[in-house]
Amino acid sequence: MYEITTINKMGQTMSSREIADLTGKRHDHVLRDCDALNENYEKMGFPKIGEGYYTHPNTGNQQHREYRLTKMQTFDLMTGYSAELRIKVNRRWAELEAKEQAHQQIPQSFSEALRLAAEQAEKIEAQQKQLQAQAPKVLFADTVIGSQSSCLIGELAKLITQKGYEIGEKRLFKWLRENHYLGTRGEYYNIPNQQYIEQGLFELKKGTRSGNGGVMHTTITPKVTGKGQVYFVNKFLKTI
Repeated sequence: MYEITTINKMGQTMSSREIADLTGKRHDHVLRDCDALNENYEKMGFPKIGEGYYTHPNTGNQQHREYRLTKMQTFDLMTGYSAELRIKVNRRWAELEAKEQAHQQIPQSFSEALRLAAEQAEKIEAQQKQLQAQAPKVLFADTVIGSQSSCLIGELAKLITQKGYEIGEKRLFKWLRENHYLGTRGEYYNIPNQQYIEQGLFELKKGTRSGNGGVMHTTITPKVTGKGQVYFVNKFLKTI
């Protein structure tokens, strides 16, 4: 069986001798068919089939004519042949292309091995960047579990710490005030700002307690909703 070859800029080619071998046709008949195909190519302005020469043990150094067909030219030639012969040649092309691809994946020199290693490193880096870009979605999905009920801000601090960003209750209160989530003065000190309540990040729990002389006082306790827990955990983890 004649192997596929690469001829200059033509890329992969199949010789007319191999086509003759695959189809059981005489080589001179395949040459005749290629000649006819070249006449049509010339009329239509397409590149003609390239010619080459080979030697045969029975004829010494005498050179014999052969054609070198590209894959497209091979298919054009096979159009006039039977379906069985076309299938044989098509399968041969698939086999040889698979071998060529496998050969290209094996480094042939130290410099090629370095190039392949660099390409592999670039692929890994691109995959890591993709994972990082998807991280907020992963964090959201992971955090929303168990966050269906509201919690105190101190409990939110523990949740954030468990997820990888260490912060205590006092620091979290301070951060929320500095970033305008909570009020900073007077009766609104540590009370969530209305816009974040409307966004569903906080809710207020009202209660009463008994003071001196039996006087009852109204208490307001800010709590972080399930949506707020997801929001703040993701916000802190993005800064890691």
